[in-house]
Amino acid sequence: MAATKGYVGLTLLKCYNAGMTYELNREYFGVKIVVIGGGTGSFTLLSGLKKYTHSITALVNMVDDGGSTGMLRDELGVLPAGDVRQCLVALSSSPKVRDLFNYRFDEGSMKGHAFGNLFMAALEKMTGSFSQAVETASEVLGVNGRVFPITLDDTKLSLRLRDGTVVEGEHAIEVTNIPGDERPWLELSPPATINPHARQAILDADLVVVAPGLLYGSLAPALLVRGVTRALAETKAKKVYVCNLVTKPTQTDGFTVADFVDEIERFAGVSMDYVLYNNYRPPQELLDKYAHNGEYLVEWDEEELKKKHYHASGKHLIANGVHRHNKKADPLAALRSLIRHDSDKIARELMRIYFS
Repeated sequence: MAATKGYVGLTLLKCYNAGMTYELNREYFGVKIVVIGGGTGSFTLLSGLKKYTHSITALVNMVDDGGSTGMLRDELGVLPAGDVRQCLVALSSSPKVRDLFNYRFDEGSMKGHAFGNLFMAALEKMTGSFSQAVETASEVLGVNGRVFPITLDDTKLSLRLRDGTVVEGEHAIEVTNIPGDERPWLELSPPATINPHARQAILDADLVVVAPGLLYGSLAPALLVRGVTRALAETKAKKVYVCNLVTKPTQTDGFTVADFVDEIERFAGVSMDYVLYNNYRPPQELLDKYAHNGEYLVEWDEEELKKKHYHASGKHLIANGVHRHNKKADPLAALRSLIRHDSDKIARELMRIYFS
């Protein structure tokens, strides 16, 4: 493993493998990790992984068309910044600026808009380039790592069901009722091509991680970008998928870990080397709260997973306690799951996979 320059600060890293603790010299902090996904799932992974390496790159889905992002996209003709904003915030070294970028106005004509989305829109208009806007925002936020849109093409997601129903737009797809036995067809319209920086990041990576997130509204559109499959096939990096914790009503009802992996591989066009999933069952009282909303813990069959071509690793990945959010900074966070991934636990397991 070659050393990568540029990591400052820590001199030792503790990783955990088979119950044993061992220390890694600072030269290993340059491990190059690429995270592919949307907003919330990537945010969790990046928040944990940044403690282990500064050679981290987030490749972000670019089909978001709901909420503040959708309004700015429609009114100003800018590219969607919402998921990019979350990844920038995750890698930021400035807590105050992080809160500022996540702040949402709750009244007046700006109601619902995140400051960070407005800032990104202004930068794109000023520079004439979304890439330049992301680069400038990275400097303002003191980002440790890199964030790239997975494509710079203006595209939208389209879904087709077996009965001929066609749904266009990520936001509309997110609320579409998909029959439990159906695996929908998705495509980007117009077709989008991979950002050259994103392609090179995948090729140079030591570890490529597909983050948890909305399967059809967030992960699939990132993997469907032209050139992503080829880059994933050509990279020498280990490919890991971190599975969701709970199912989404009307979208992934009844999905098991194996079902999620099947869909990820269908859209990626390549096989995963490793799958990391949660095998801890929270208290029944909490599970009942989720069941009331049609959400259920993603189940797993260890014997089935042992027969798969990938190595499936089940661990306790759920965070302890209730996460407190600043509602002014991010009111949507108040609606997020009480059952959520622990960023530190995932980061440690991903590093263990890398060094295995």
